[in-house]
Amino acid sequence: MLKLYEKVCGLDVHKASITACIITPEGKEIKTYGTMTADIIEMIEEIKNKGCTHVAMESTGVYWKPIYNLLEAEDIETLVVNAAHIKAVPGRKTDVKDSEWIAELLQHGLLKGSYIPKRDQRELRELVRYRRSLVQERSREVNRLQKVLEGANIKLSNVVSNVLGVSGRKMVEELIKEKDEKDLEVIAQLARGRMQEKIPQIIKALNGTIGKHQKMIIAAQLEHVDFLTKKIEDIDKEVEERMIPFKESLTLLDGIPGVGLRVAQEIVAEIGTDMERFADSSKLSSWAGISPGNNESAGKRKTGKTTKGNKHLKSALTEAARAAAKIKNTYLSAQYKRIAARRGKNRAAIAVGHSILVIVYHILKYNKPFKELGDEYFIKQREKVVMKSAVKRLELLGFKVSLEPKAS
Repeated sequence: MLKLYEKVCGLDVHKASITACIITPEGKEIKTYGTMTADIIEMIEEIKNKGCTHVAMESTGVYWKPIYNLLEAEDIETLVVNAAHIKAVPGRKTDVKDSEWIAELLQHGLLKGSYIPKRDQRELRELVRYRRSLVQERSREVNRLQKVLEGANIKLSNVVSNVLGVSGRKMVEELIKEKDEKDLEVIAQLARGRMQEKIPQIIKALNGTIGKHQKMIIAAQLEHVDFLTKKIEDIDKEVEERMIPFKESLTLLDGIPGVGLRVAQEIVAEIGTDMERFADSSKLSSWAGISPGNNESAGKRKTGKTTKGNKHLKSALTEAARAAAKIKNTYLSAQYKRIAARRGKNRAAIAVGHSILVIVYHILKYNKPFKELGDEYFIKQREKVVMKSAVKRLELLGFKVSLEPKAS
């Protein structure tokens, strides 16, 4: 078989060890290194001394990242390969043989590297992903606080839409203060705006049996929520500064129904703005893991589960899809409703998320704003079918139907 590269290196990466197989015209050399920075630098020096032009490794967890960063700084072409693409070969089930097999596949040009963005975008990704985890943690903490209130039979969430809104927060803080007796009517007067109309219901909702330990838990939870909120705000500022070069793209993406500024930032952080790396929108959606699976046998279409892909991007798109479903008179909300009626809300969210990603691809590639098709798009596409179905239903109810076009 033709060898494309004379000097290559295959790496089998683990948490505490790296097995490197260097193949040159002089032969093979296999050695195991540690994963400390000094060990990785020693390994890279050996790779350079042997004159290796290409290095390949599997995308094992997060363990490949420090190795890739150091190899990238040395301008050595490095492939991070999806483990599923390296077929399992019988008898090659040790670290030494794994690294040897990776090196041989690389030497013959049989490996395809995964999409690894540049360092600036990788740093932006880490910030955006961490911010998302903090937002999720804050939501979980708010849910825990609400659970404690329910345990004290304080039904504030039945009356107030947001327990930690401006009014709700003040009432909760007043409830946990160390006082022998609390005037619930005075606490209820802390309600602001339209909530003042609900003061009688709020007084009933606040009438519970809150214990000392519950007050202590709620105080700790409020402190934790404030801490998380502050950290999210700090990361927001850093992300905004790093997103300045993409301001125009973010404005265009913000025009898609359901896609707010934060989701737009997550999309840009995950895929960048250069769409030339993806041949078409289907390749992008497949990489993101939000395209329908292709499973057909003997002419029968089987389950089409979505493929594995970028779970962070998939989560952001699903969130945007659920938000888009609530916006009236839009193409995306109409698509969500017609699919949800037949297949359920979860499948509808994935389908709309896929549509949003296709829209994102074309917006970023051609630098043009989103064009709304309207909620009547699907009806117009199937005009004759809709008319025939409506007439048939009315005739079944005993009506005689005749149609004539409406005057313009």
